[in-house]
Amino acid sequence: MWGVRTVWQTEGDGEFYCPDCGGDRNYCRRSGLRRFTVLGIPLLSRGPAGTVVECGMCHRRFGLDVLDAPTSSRFSAMLRDAVHTIALAVLTAGGAGSRQARQAALEAVREAGFSDCTEDQLIGLLAALAADEGRLPGAYDSLAGALDGCGTWLSIELHEALEPLTRHLAPQGRERVLLQGARIALADGPYLPAEREALAAVGRSLRLPAEDTDRLLEAAARTPS
Repeated sequence: MWGVRTVWQTEGDGEFYCPDCGGDRNYCRRSGLRRFTVLGIPLLSRGPAGTVVECGMCHRRFGLDVLDAPTSSRFSAMLRDAVHTIALAVLTAGGAGSRQARQAALEAVREAGFSDCTEDQLIGLLAALAADEGRLPGAYDSLAGALDGCGTWLSIELHEALEPLTRHLAPQGRERVLLQGARIALADGPYLPAEREALAAVGRSLRLPAEDTDRLLEAAARTPS
Protein backbone atom coordinates (compact mmCIF):
# COMPACT_ATOMS: atom_id res chain seq x y z
CA MET A 1 0.00 0.00 0.00
CA TRP A 2 2.68 2.48 0.98
CA GLY A 3 6.46 2.62 1.15
CA VAL A 4 9.57 4.53 0.12
CA ARG A 5 10.99 4.32 -3.38
CA THR A 6 14.21 5.78 -4.73
CA VAL A 7 13.98 7.57 -8.05
CA TRP A 8 17.28 7.68 -9.94
CA GLN A 9 18.32 10.31 -12.47
CA THR A 10 21.32 9.92 -14.77
CA GLU A 11 23.77 12.81 -14.60
CA GLY A 12 26.60 11.56 -16.79
CA ASP A 13 28.45 8.53 -18.07
CA GLY A 14 31.91 7.27 -18.92
CA GLU A 15 34.23 4.30 -18.59
CA PHE A 16 35.56 2.87 -15.34
CA TYR A 17 37.09 -0.25 -13.86
CA CYS A 18 34.24 -2.27 -12.36
CA PRO A 19 35.39 -4.17 -9.24
CA ASP A 20 32.51 -6.61 -9.63
CA CYS A 21 33.09 -7.42 -13.31
CA GLY A 22 36.87 -7.22 -12.96
CA GLY A 23 37.34 -5.16 -16.11
CA ASP A 24 36.70 -1.89 -17.91
CA ARG A 25 33.00 -1.12 -18.31
CA ASN A 26 30.71 1.77 -19.19
CA TYR A 27 29.00 3.45 -16.27
CA CYS A 28 26.23 5.91 -15.51
CA ARG A 29 26.57 8.46 -12.74
CA ARG A 30 23.18 8.67 -11.08
CA SER A 31 21.69 10.72 -8.26
CA GLY A 32 18.80 9.39 -6.22
CA LEU A 33 15.81 10.97 -4.50
CA ARG A 34 13.76 9.02 -1.95
CA ARG A 35 10.03 9.48 -2.23
CA PHE A 36 7.16 8.30 -0.05
CA THR A 37 4.69 6.34 -2.17
CA VAL A 38 1.09 5.27 -1.75
CA LEU A 39 -0.26 2.60 -4.09
CA GLY A 40 2.98 2.98 -6.05
CA ILE A 41 2.43 6.68 -6.63
CA PRO A 42 5.28 8.95 -5.41
CA LEU A 43 3.91 11.72 -3.23
CA LEU A 44 6.37 13.24 -0.77
CA SER A 45 10.13 13.68 -0.98
CA ARG A 46 12.07 11.93 1.77
CA GLY A 47 15.43 13.49 0.89
CA PRO A 48 18.33 12.65 -1.39
CA ALA A 49 19.71 9.11 -1.65
CA GLY A 50 23.16 10.24 -2.72
CA THR A 51 25.06 9.82 -5.97
CA VAL A 52 26.27 6.47 -7.24
CA VAL A 53 28.16 4.95 -10.13
CA GLU A 54 26.18 2.19 -11.82
CA CYS A 55 27.94 -0.38 -14.00
CA GLY A 56 26.35 -0.74 -17.43
CA MET A 57 27.09 -4.47 -17.46
CA CYS A 58 26.36 -5.90 -14.00
CA HIS A 59 24.26 -2.89 -12.83
CA ARG A 60 25.97 -2.94 -9.45
CA ARG A 61 26.12 0.46 -7.78
CA PHE A 62 29.25 1.89 -6.19
CA GLY A 63 30.32 5.04 -4.39
CA LEU A 64 31.98 7.81 -6.38
CA ASP A 65 35.39 6.79 -5.04
CA VAL A 66 35.35 3.84 -7.46
CA LEU A 67 36.20 6.36 -10.20
CA ASP A 68 39.55 7.03 -8.51
CA ALA A 69 40.84 3.69 -9.79
CA PRO A 70 42.21 3.88 -13.35
CA THR A 71 40.77 1.75 -16.12
CA SER A 72 42.91 -1.15 -17.30
CA SER A 73 43.92 0.75 -20.42
CA ARG A 74 44.79 3.86 -18.40
CA PHE A 75 46.80 1.83 -15.90
CA SER A 76 48.76 0.21 -18.75
CA ALA A 77 49.53 3.64 -20.17
CA MET A 78 50.66 4.92 -16.76
CA LEU A 79 52.97 1.93 -16.31
CA ARG A 80 54.36 2.34 -19.82
CA ASP A 81 55.13 6.02 -19.24
CA ALA A 82 56.71 5.26 -15.86
CA VAL A 83 59.08 2.65 -17.26
CA HIS A 84 59.97 4.92 -20.16
CA THR A 85 60.81 7.81 -17.81
CA ILE A 86 62.88 5.57 -15.53
CA ALA A 87 64.81 4.19 -18.50
CA LEU A 88 65.66 7.71 -19.67
CA ALA A 89 66.63 8.77 -16.15
CA VAL A 90 69.02 5.85 -15.68
CA LEU A 91 70.58 6.24 -19.12
CA THR A 92 70.99 9.97 -18.61
CA ALA A 93 72.71 9.26 -15.31
CA GLY A 94 75.46 7.22 -16.91
CA GLY A 95 74.47 4.54 -19.40
CA ALA A 96 73.76 6.57 -22.53
CA GLY A 97 77.06 5.63 -24.12
CA SER A 98 76.73 1.91 -23.41
CA ARG A 99 75.13 -0.32 -26.04
CA GLN A 100 74.29 -2.90 -23.36
CA ALA A 101 72.51 -0.33 -21.20
CA ARG A 102 70.62 1.07 -24.18
CA GLN A 103 69.53 -2.42 -25.20
CA ALA A 104 68.35 -3.18 -21.66
CA ALA A 105 66.41 0.08 -21.64
CA LEU A 106 64.94 -0.68 -25.04
CA GLU A 107 63.76 -4.12 -23.91
CA ALA A 108 62.14 -2.67 -20.78
CA VAL A 109 60.40 0.09 -22.74
CA ARG A 110 59.12 -2.33 -25.37
CA GLU A 111 57.84 -4.78 -22.77
CA ALA A 112 56.04 -1.92 -21.03
CA GLY A 113 54.08 -1.07 -24.16
CA PHE A 114 56.22 1.00 -26.52
CA SER A 115 56.67 -2.00 -28.82
CA ASP A 116 57.81 0.09 -31.80
CA CYS A 117 60.45 2.09 -29.93
CA THR A 118 63.86 1.98 -31.64
CA GLU A 119 67.37 2.60 -30.39
CA ASP A 120 67.64 5.66 -32.63
CA GLN A 121 64.52 7.12 -31.01
CA LEU A 122 65.98 6.47 -27.58
CA ILE A 123 69.26 8.16 -28.52
CA GLY A 124 67.33 11.10 -29.97
CA LEU A 125 65.42 11.56 -26.72
CA LEU A 126 68.62 11.42 -24.69
CA ALA A 127 70.25 14.01 -26.93
CA ALA A 128 67.20 16.26 -26.63
CA LEU A 129 67.27 15.98 -22.84
CA ALA A 130 70.95 16.82 -22.73
CA ALA A 131 70.44 19.80 -25.04
CA ASP A 132 67.60 21.02 -22.87
CA GLU A 133 69.95 20.97 -19.91
CA GLY A 134 72.55 22.91 -21.90
CA ARG A 135 75.14 20.16 -21.62
CA LEU A 136 75.22 18.66 -25.12
CA PRO A 137 78.56 19.52 -26.79
CA GLY A 138 77.25 18.86 -30.29
CA ALA A 139 79.29 15.82 -31.30
CA TYR A 140 77.55 12.45 -31.04
CA ASP A 141 80.75 10.72 -29.96
CA SER A 142 80.80 12.78 -26.78
CA LEU A 143 77.15 12.10 -25.94
CA ALA A 144 77.98 9.67 -23.16
CA GLY A 145 80.29 12.19 -21.53
CA ALA A 146 77.68 14.90 -21.73
CA LEU A 147 74.98 12.79 -20.11
CA ASP A 148 76.75 12.39 -16.81
CA GLY A 149 73.86 13.42 -14.57
CA CYS A 150 70.11 13.40 -14.45
CA GLY A 151 69.64 17.13 -14.65
CA THR A 152 66.91 19.27 -13.21
CA TRP A 153 64.24 17.50 -15.27
CA LEU A 154 64.64 14.27 -13.28
CA SER A 155 62.65 15.03 -10.16
CA ILE A 156 59.86 16.70 -12.14
CA GLU A 157 59.56 13.96 -14.75
CA LEU A 158 59.78 11.13 -12.24
CA HIS A 159 57.20 12.75 -10.01
CA GLU A 160 54.77 13.32 -12.88
CA ALA A 161 55.21 9.80 -14.26
CA LEU A 162 55.35 7.82 -11.02
CA GLU A 163 53.13 9.68 -8.57
CA PRO A 164 49.81 8.81 -10.29
CA LEU A 165 50.90 5.19 -10.73
CA THR A 166 52.23 4.71 -7.20
CA ARG A 167 48.80 5.23 -5.63
CA HIS A 168 47.54 2.14 -7.45
CA LEU A 169 50.52 -0.18 -6.99
CA ALA A 170 51.07 -2.60 -4.13
CA PRO A 171 54.55 -2.47 -2.54
CA GLN A 172 55.60 -5.51 -4.57
CA GLY A 173 54.60 -3.75 -7.78
CA ARG A 174 56.56 -0.64 -6.85
CA GLU A 175 59.59 -2.79 -6.13
CA ARG A 176 59.34 -4.44 -9.55
CA VAL A 177 59.28 -1.03 -11.23
CA LEU A 178 62.42 0.03 -9.34
CA LEU A 179 64.19 -3.20 -10.28
CA GLN A 180 63.55 -2.54 -13.95
CA GLY A 181 65.64 0.58 -13.60
CA ALA A 182 68.29 -1.34 -11.66
CA ARG A 183 68.64 -3.90 -14.44
CA ILE A 184 69.25 -1.12 -16.95
CA ALA A 185 71.92 0.44 -14.74
CA LEU A 186 73.64 -2.92 -14.20
CA ALA A 187 73.60 -3.98 -17.85
CA ASP A 188 77.06 -2.50 -18.45
CA GLY A 189 78.60 -3.10 -15.02
CA PRO A 190 78.28 -1.92 -11.40
CA TYR A 191 76.23 1.13 -10.55
CA LEU A 192 77.80 4.49 -11.17
CA PRO A 193 77.27 7.02 -8.36
CA ALA A 194 74.91 9.06 -10.57
CA GLU A 195 72.95 5.91 -11.41
CA ARG A 196 72.51 5.14 -7.73
CA GLU A 197 71.29 8.69 -7.18
CA ALA A 198 68.83 8.36 -10.05
CA LEU A 199 67.52 5.04 -8.72
CA ALA A 200 67.24 6.51 -5.23
CA ALA A 201 65.09 9.28 -6.76
CA VAL A 202 62.97 6.58 -8.42
CA GLY A 203 62.53 4.89 -5.05
CA ARG A 204 61.43 8.15 -3.45
CA SER A 205 58.95 8.82 -6.25
CA LEU A 206 57.57 5.31 -5.71
CA ARG A 207 57.26 6.06 -1.97
CA LEU A 208 59.58 3.23 -1.04
CA PRO A 209 61.47 3.61 2.25
CA ALA A 210 65.13 4.44 1.64
CA GLU A 211 66.25 1.24 3.35
CA ASP A 212 64.03 -0.84 1.07
CA THR A 213 65.44 0.91 -1.99
CA ASP A 214 69.01 0.24 -0.84
CA ARG A 215 68.18 -3.41 -0.09
CA LEU A 216 66.60 -3.97 -3.50
CA LEU A 217 69.46 -2.31 -5.38
CA GLU A 218 72.05 -4.34 -3.50
CA ALA A 219 70.13 -7.56 -4.14
CA ALA A 220 69.90 -6.73 -7.86
CA ALA A 221 73.66 -6.10 -7.99
CA ARG A 222 74.33 -9.54 -6.51
CA THR A 223 71.98 -11.32 -8.92
CA PRO A 224 73.74 -12.75 -12.00
CA SER A 225 72.49 -11.17 -15.21
